[in-house]
Amino acid sequence: MNGEPHFQRSNALQQQLHRLVPGGAHTYARGCDQYPESMAPVLTHGRGARVWDADGNEYVEYGMGLRAVTLGHAHPPVIEAVRECLDQGLSFSRPTVTELAAAEDFLELVPTAEMVKFGKNGSDVTTAALRLARAVTGRDMVAVCDQPFFSVDDWFIGATAMNAGIDAATRGLTVRFGFNDADSLRERLMQHPGRIAAVFLEAATALAEPEPGFLEQVRALCDEHGALLIFDEMITGFRWSPHGAQAVYGVTPDLSCWGKAMGNGFPISALAGKREFLERGGLATDQDRVFLLSTTHGPESVSLTAFRAVARAYREGDPVAAMERAGRRLADGVNRAAAAAGVAPAVQAVGRPSCLVFTTRDAQGAPSQAYRTLFLQELLRRGVLGQSFVISAAHTDADVDHTIEAVAQALTVYRAALDAGTVDGLLRGRPVAPALRRTAAPRRLPG
Repeated sequence: MNGEPHFQRSNALQQQLHRLVPGGAHTYARGCDQYPESMAPVLTHGRGARVWDADGNEYVEYGMGLRAVTLGHAHPPVIEAVRECLDQGLSFSRPTVTELAAAEDFLELVPTAEMVKFGKNGSDVTTAALRLARAVTGRDMVAVCDQPFFSVDDWFIGATAMNAGIDAATRGLTVRFGFNDADSLRERLMQHPGRIAAVFLEAATALAEPEPGFLEQVRALCDEHGALLIFDEMITGFRWSPHGAQAVYGVTPDLSCWGKAMGNGFPISALAGKREFLERGGLATDQDRVFLLSTTHGPESVSLTAFRAVARAYREGDPVAAMERAGRRLADGVNRAAAAAGVAPAVQAVGRPSCLVFTTRDAQGAPSQAYRTLFLQELLRRGVLGQSFVISAAHTDADVDHTIEAVAQALTVYRAALDAGTVDGLLRGRPVAPALRRTAAPRRLPG
């Protein structure tokens, strides 16, 4: 980026978005309250690891579509495959050969599953998984790991701070347990004997690997207490491995839920698992049938074709290895820059190389939204856009080098704030705020 970026057009467009779209974005994590005030770019296009905004500013992007893009924006083999299918029609009154081929591709990649059903977003399939678990077990409660997000639907959102509009009875059906804390899950199962239908968790996160034996204990507890084990593979699938975290850690769930990078940005998700359970939504069962998934757009050809192209890229290459290599290089460079600036460990790149995040702590070592906002501000000024350092296989050495240099420059400002003990005079506007919070404050729109 040459010179100081300006955001006049983006800011004007953001105001129009607020008039037409609640929150000014269709995903809370994409909201302008997640970025420095008056510095929330409205994007026009992207290619590889680069994106451009309405003011013509160019950025190296991280986060990559909320972790949905692993091959890079507008990845040519995916786009070419989609273009070819467009002339064939998109949505029909009967299944297509593409649906069968996509199911075969998926189950080849995920051999621990026996059946698969496609949807459009992650909440489609996590909610279907819970409905199925309740039907199989005859129970009503669910235990979810103390991890950020599993669904937009009431059964999960009712257990968050942003639970307005969800009745108390629904909120009371969801309980939480700790990651790497099998005893907390055991306690929940014993507190609610014979009531917990399913146990939901991500087998790993960017910041937390499962401790030896933890996943095995969760599997055993589910078996002992008659609950279905459900892995959320939205992020781990295609970032940890194309076969999912279940393949990395060697623990097989009853059901697993997939999405995000499956389509490299195209909307597609999947519910997969054991035949004995998934067939309850089919025609080869004598049990009461489960309304599993039945959506008009679930099997449309464009997203299934995109998934098939993604699956081919993972069969023929190794995008995970490319992300891990670039991620390690980025983390090493950022952490060297932080040490050189004297701000470590306040600022660090941490986590799995294919799914890095950064810390932003204040002078007392506490996580700080204000200091996070200052860091985001200074990165934006230097052509880096990202709420994290989640990388893709399209990030080149030049992209990583640009980012490391931008970080090094941003940390001179960060160091000044640490020395002063405040971001006042350095941060333009109010700090960012958690995406899922009870009130619009502290980033309520003026007026």
